[in-house]
Amino acid sequence: MSGVFVIGAGVVGLTVALTLAERGAKVTLVERSRELGGNASWLAGGMLAPFCEGESAPQSVVDMGKGAIDWWDARVPGVARAGTLVVAPPRDVDEIDRFARRTRGHERATEARIAALEPDLGGRFRTGLFFAGEGHLDPRGAMGALAGALRRRGAEMRFGEDGEGLGPEAGLIVDCRGFAARAELEQLRGVRGEMIRVRTREVSFTRSVRLLHPRIPLYVVPRANGEFMIGATMIESAEKGAVSVRSAIEMLSAAYALHPAFGEAEILEMSADVRPAYPDNEPRIDERGGRIFVNGFFRHGFLLAPAFADRVATLAFERAGALV
Repeated sequence: MSGVFVIGAGVVGLTVALTLAERGAKVTLVERSRELGGNASWLAGGMLAPFCEGESAPQSVVDMGKGAIDWWDARVPGVARAGTLVVAPPRDVDEIDRFARRTRGHERATEARIAALEPDLGGRFRTGLFFAGEGHLDPRGAMGALAGALRRRGAEMRFGEDGEGLGPEAGLIVDCRGFAARAELEQLRGVRGEMIRVRTREVSFTRSVRLLHPRIPLYVVPRANGEFMIGATMIESAEKGAVSVRSAIEMLSAAYALHPAFGEAEILEMSADVRPAYPDNEPRIDERGGRIFVNGFFRHGFLLAPAFADRVATLAFERAGALV
């Protein structure tokens, strides 16, 4: 067996490809886009927050995601290990109690503690939760770093090439196409996500901040140069298109509620894409038609990709023997 093809250069494909390459496999990564990006991973928040995700995700997601921050920190620059701060408007403080009951790994944050963690939120919120063991990264920078690591390990990267036509003669194939693989994975559904990227010098955060709201939950993730990623909606739809007016109003209104200075921020980008998800919102590894499919990451791509990449690499070596 001469090597392995990985189809799809989203976070899952890049992570699988690098894990295989680190174990000594000869990897060819095939991506239909002409350059890195152009997929749901490119629009992700990049939060490495397994404990917060436990609010709505099963325990398996929390357990598998705990090692993600170490995996990323060992391979890409700029991983922030400053935790996650969760707050709620005074009228919605019951949401803090609900979130606390559903999660682990947090400490209660008083008004003074919130101000110490994020001075720009001082005096704005009376209570919150601080998840010290979490962090975040810049997805675009992280994906670029993985691509660079692959090249340094001798992997071939083919952009502008559709890998759907690869047959058994190509050898071992790992399919990480996300929602594009829905024709082969009939249970896969699309969950539309929308995000807004803004820039302001009037707000400074060290860590990801989640604003709890019964109708419009929001997260704001700091980036370099005064930029913030605001997101993200979860709409049961496979339609891509542009960000809707309603979603934009809701996200920006929630950001304004977090801090009024966001009302004067410069909008740099408003984008939408479709996340792949199975009915239980958990990823799966599936073998069919001579391929290993790894798909269904829902909103947990950066969090769960390392754990699944390890599983896929082990399975690939079992199927193909020693890859060289």
